[in-house]
Amino acid sequence: MKRSSVVLISVAAVVLLIVVYFFSSYNGLVSQQENVNSKWSQIENQLQRRADLIPNLVETVKGYAAHEQSVFDSVNKAREKLLAANTVQEKANANDELGTALGRLLAISENYPNLKADQNFRQLSDELAGTENRIAVARMDYNNAVQQYNTSIRQFPNVIIARMFGFTEKQYFKAQASASEVPKVDFSK
Repeated sequence: MKRSSVVLISVAAVVLLIVVYFFSSYNGLVSQQENVNSKWSQIENQLQRRADLIPNLVETVKGYAAHEQSVFDSVNKAREKLLAANTVQEKANANDELGTALGRLLAISENYPNLKADQNFRQLSDELAGTENRIAVARMDYNNAVQQYNTSIRQFPNVIIARMFGFTEKQYFKAQASASEVPKVDFSK
């Protein structure tokens, strides 16, 4: 073989290796970018799940509180009627009404864990807690994927390919500064 043929083959081999590396790096960056997008989608799914659960949880609590409040109100009204009753018939009627209200109150206290509203609340709060855990895991997975992707697009020689094809840095899913504050729970509204 001629010396010029060997040099030409060597140059072609080097160029081929560079092209293969170029395509491999590009495809790797695309794959990492899609992984980040997929992880973000999982966060969005869990956030939507939480958004769907919260109104049900709120309505269950409202319904439960209203159910319990109506029992307390009926006990208080029956008691007031008994105290205000003047005649025997009025006292008898008020006593029956108070007995019925107290029976409902006792039934609630005896069956408290078995109330359907309470079971719904527990189920929904468990689902919400599970969703919060899923969100935490999805956030961690997303941030890990972002770290891997951002590191790849900043390393040499990938940085050249990343800049040529517009691969930009992704943002981490960070808690807001207000997340460290304990939320105030106020049921008086």
